[in-house]
Amino acid sequence: MRLRHTLAATCGALALTAVMVSPAHAATGDFGYRVTGLDGQPLAVTLHDPASGECVTLPEVADPDASAPAFAPHNDTDEWATVFTEPDCTGDSWTLRPHGRPASDRLKLRSVVFLRA
Repeated sequence: MRLRHTLAATCGALALTAVMVSPAHAATGDFGYRVTGLDGQPLAVTLHDPASGECVTLPEVADPDASAPAFAPHNDTDEWATVFTEPDCTGDSWTLRPHGRPASDRLKLRSVVFLRA
């Protein structure tokens, strides 16, 4: 009887330890997009290994009253990227495949979330 209790406690402790030490999940690869700089010229921006399952509001275009949206996203990560026209993953959305081609300059975005298929 004691052996079963000891074994169960040990297995429970190991499972809890495994959960606690597992790193946060991130999409592997780069997600790029363009923004309009202060001089009116397009600037390329890249997110390296972005967090998975969390909404990322693009800091350069977070305020719709102060900036034009980002454009021409390129999802070169290993996860699906859903881009949104508004901050906080709101507004219209489009999904970009993993390791896909760059989207057109006409595709505008202010936030993105990465999800495994």
